[in-house]
Amino acid sequence: MARVKGALATRKRRKKVLKLAKGYWGAKSKHFKMAKEAVMKSGNYAYIGRKQRKRDFRRLWITRISAGCKANGINYSTFMNGLKKADIALNRKMLSEIAITDPEAFTALVEKAKAAL
Repeated sequence: MARVKGALATRKRRKKVLKLAKGYWGAKSKHFKMAKEAVMKSGNYAYIGRKQRKRDFRRLWITRISAGCKANGINYSTFMNGLKKADIALNRKMLSEIAITDPEAFTALVEKAKAAL
């Protein structure tokens, strides 16, 4: 049986990491050890960022809905409670889009929510 050395797998692994580190500043894109650390850290940031993006968008939608509610003389939590009691199932993303693009329709939703309370 021939002796197998790990050069091929090692080179493949290192090339993969260096490819991911392309464009990094200084030695982080050239030296494997530094590139490996930078790629691992950037992967962690990307993972965390995917979770944060969901939070950030939800906060944005709530802020937009709240602004639309204040313009119609009701606060956000009362509006959402009224929608729930009126059996209107619209998610926050759609409500924020309606509040921005079609204020008349949003006013109608506010009136329905007020009536359900």
